[in-house]
Amino acid sequence: MTTLADHAGDRLSAARRAGVLAVLRAPSSAAALDAIDALVRGGITGIEVTYSTPDAAEVIAAAKARHGESAYVGAGTVTTGAQAREAADAGAAFLVSPGTLAELAGEMRATGVVTMTGALTPSEVMTAQQLEVDVIKIFPASLGGPAYLGALRGPFPAANLMPTGGVTPENLAAWFSAGAVAVGAGGDLVPAKALATSDFAEIERRAVLFAAALRAVQADGNVS
Repeated sequence: MTTLADHAGDRLSAARRAGVLAVLRAPSSAAALDAIDALVRGGITGIEVTYSTPDAAEVIAAAKARHGESAYVGAGTVTTGAQAREAADAGAAFLVSPGTLAELAGEMRATGVVTMTGALTPSEVMTAQQLEVDVIKIFPASLGGPAYLGALRGPFPAANLMPTGGVTPENLAAWFSAGAVAVGAGGDLVPAKALATSDFAEIERRAVLFAAALRAVQADGNVS
């Protein structure tokens, strides 16, 4: 059977370089674009625009036009094949679903875009491997922490695991040490309150902290 690592190959080089994918759930498309600008200014270039954000595909297209190859922009909370195709057409570099459904995973993979699907238990990880998705999003990773991610590496050494939930600048190194290929960061990086109040300076401040922690991890060579 083809391993997940073999299937992914160089497809994940951009995700590895980005290191941190900011999970963006904005109240409006304008807020989403302003938040993306703040994240990039702060040094976080991986952006997951979730489909809970209004006009998500339009936001992805606008962010790509604004930042080009300097940002790794994709779509999150993908729950239908139509969303997967729409996001890919808008220029999404990757697609993320919160769970792993065979039909949806196939539709996501059919776009040719890097595909990431959610799992938590060993059985769900095995399902995602069988469907040959590029990255398995361990969510909510906060339930088990880095120790749980490390435990999954035992039976699944070839799996590209991306913990999401509970990732902070303080524990970033622990996640990568446990075997993460990249991490997803939501409320700790892009707080709902900051989005609601248009406090983009706060988002930029948090991005600076995450980016500094990521640089330290990369300098140590502590990346899967």
